[in-house]
Amino acid sequence: MSEPLLSLEAITKAYNKGKPAEVQVLRGATLTVAKGEVVALVAPSGAGKSTLLHIAGLLDTADSGQMRLGGTDYAGLSDQARTETRRRDIGFIYQFHHLLPEFSALENITLPQLANGTPKPQAVARAKLLLDQVGIGPRADHRPAALSGGEQQRVAFCRALANQPRLLLADEPTGNLDPATSDQVFSALMALVRETGLSALIATHNMELAARMDRVVRLEAGQVVL
Repeated sequence: MSEPLLSLEAITKAYNKGKPAEVQVLRGATLTVAKGEVVALVAPSGAGKSTLLHIAGLLDTADSGQMRLGGTDYAGLSDQARTETRRRDIGFIYQFHHLLPEFSALENITLPQLANGTPKPQAVARAKLLLDQVGIGPRADHRPAALSGGEQQRVAFCRALANQPRLLLADEPTGNLDPATSDQVFSALMALVRETGLSALIATHNMELAARMDRVVRLEAGQVVL
């Protein structure tokens, strides 16, 4: 069996450590995501799923445990190395799109590529391709304020995949949308993920959406339950 793309082993995380108000969020959470696999992470609010995603995405550090991406142990990485790894290997999608309001949809997808050293003509071409793939190519020159909520989130999906990451992490990516738009936008996301063959860990409250993924895991009492 091939090694998983993402491996989290016995991850622990507490906030306010050593204080009376200490909160133990993760208690030995263990999870793997295979290459090309889409995993739904289901948990109630406050259970720690965002914390787990942040650790998997190198936005936060665990108190103990081990994280590997593509077989590489990322413990002890410098801040610079963590930033470079995030930029190169990991794409993020949040409940709110966080697009840059002063830039067009096309520019929001082009900029991360330029920051990663991609030549501008190549970056623009990829941005246009991604927008076409999610069905909003004609809206490329519109700024976020001129786009619907569903369109804004599709742009956010494209931005997350702009640098062709190996791993996609999404935290309630359709949680801010109405049910009909949520279904359409999620379908666009899944089509992108399947076409690129990347691995994805997607946190959601929506069990209907979770059922459309390859596997569903739950976070309970700080541990991942398969």
